[in-house]
Amino acid sequence: MSEKVFKAFIFDLNGTMIDDMAFHVKAWYHLVHDQLGADITVEEVRSQMYGKNSEVMDRIFGKGHFPPEKADRLSLEKEKNYQRAFLPHLKLIDGLNTFLESADKKGILMAIGSAAMTFNIDFVLDNLQLRHYFSAIVSADDVSNSKPDPETYLKAAALLKVAPEDCIVFEDAPKGVEAALNAGMKAVAITTMHEEREFAPYNNVLFFINDYNEERLQDLFRPGNN
Repeated sequence: MSEKVFKAFIFDLNGTMIDDMAFHVKAWYHLVHDQLGADITVEEVRSQMYGKNSEVMDRIFGKGHFPPEKADRLSLEKEKNYQRAFLPHLKLIDGLNTFLESADKKGILMAIGSAAMTFNIDFVLDNLQLRHYFSAIVSADDVSNSKPDPETYLKAAALLKVAPEDCIVFEDAPKGVEAALNAGMKAVAITTMHEEREFAPYNNVLFFINDYNEERLQDLFRPGNN
């Protein structure tokens, strides 16, 4: 483990703070296959499910297939279906609440850097009463370029007024870890959706976790973060 002192933690949301990716897959598949008739499998939907919703639609149907207003309406419909289905199951990944409390007490700055729209970030933060932990929030609505472009994480670091090299990113997706790498940041990868081997191309992963109860996370508070 590095002796580097980190000043800020930046969290992806879906799959990283909450284990909801299966619900997103189901909502996307219902929209693009059942409603819109795309000839696509569930696994293919899963592989295309990154970046902004408009980018997902462009990859599946071709760029510009839907007028912007219709694409926005379909995107919002998908998110409402996801929220209705997931709300009864909405909770933080095991150990995260305690981890957030510990980081907050240690004076570590925290932000969310997510490809989710603000509508979905608000859904999580307000239902779970987490907003007070985060000094900055960067959503899909705040950036021009999605992950693996570093814009999301660089903007979060700038809002925290912390240098990129002093930030750790928490991510569940290889493209998110790549975004952290492109931003000059180390990452902790949580294996809710992807296996460790899928992160092999990226040399910025400090370690992997299954949840936030893992003892090695305490190393992030040492030596100078306490």
